Amino acid sequence: MASEQQISRINDVLYEIHRDTSAELSADVLAKVAAYSEQHFHRVFQEVVGESVHQYVRRTRLEQAANQLMFDRKRPVLEVAEQCGFASLSSFTKAFKSTFGVTPGRWRTEEPDTNDPPYLIDDEIAQAYTRLQAIDLPTPNLVELPEQPVAYVRHLGYGRDIRLAWQTLQAWAAAEEQPFETQLGLHHSNPAWVPLDQCRYVACLAIDKPILRKGRVSSMCIPGGLHAAFDLTGVYGELLPYLSKILDQWLPSSGFRAKTTPAFAHYRNNHFLAPDERFDLTFYLPISLW
Repeated sequence: MASEQQISRINDVLYEIHRDTSAELSADVLAKVAAYSEQHFHRVFQEVVGESVHQYVRRTRLEQAANQLMFDRKRPVLEVAEQCGFASLSSFTKAFKSTFGVTPGRWRTEEPDTNDPPYLIDDEIAQAYTRLQAIDLPTPNLVELPEQPVAYVRHLGYGRDIRLAWQTLQAWAAAEEQPFETQLGLHHSNPAWVPLDQCRYVACLAIDKPILRKGRVSSMCIPGGLHAAFDLTGVYGELLPYLSKILDQWLPSSGFRAKTTPAFAHYRNNHFLAPDERFDLTFYLPISLW
């Protein structure tokens, strides 16, 4: 089992990967972030994350590319490939097709019509999806957010077991005498085409300064910038269908582009901790004009 120190160092690497997927993310560069030799870094990353660093970086880049292709249909495929860290169109096309089964061009035109979102295999979410079809999205506010330091716990999967990450963060806050107030949930994955058990979520708590003793709980900064802010309320099972409506309906017709930094929810009532599983939150989608 990985030690607290190993988890902390790999968390720093994961933050570096998600901060800018177009950056140089080779194993030797990331090993220096973790302060390990490259050989040792490969072993520790595999143990902590469950896949090789190459697989993780490749999958992260492809998921972001899938988002960009779907929600910005006029953008050249080469430009999307370069922004997501691929050196050539041919290497991007080959990697994309091996992962999603179609070329990037066909993904834009065929994927939404041929496959239901993976999250519809969950009966509870599927029922919520049906309920929300006739409900209009609230009109978003456009806000410029500052960078926000947070303590965080990573979690694999979009499900009720996210509660475990929040309980870990809650216990840490009590031990460190930190207020358990500004709760933020980062959504690294789009469940419209990433299976729920493979989606990556990060439970975050706003803090004033980086934490000194890192372990299972580490610290980072959520990037600031322009965001579309949607106020949403509902019950467990309804949030993912809401997010799909934002990405599938609002974003393509908005005139904005989604940035590659993660979207996140600011919870006023956290459904992963609330006994009635109801949420009251603002969902922030990072956007740009071009």
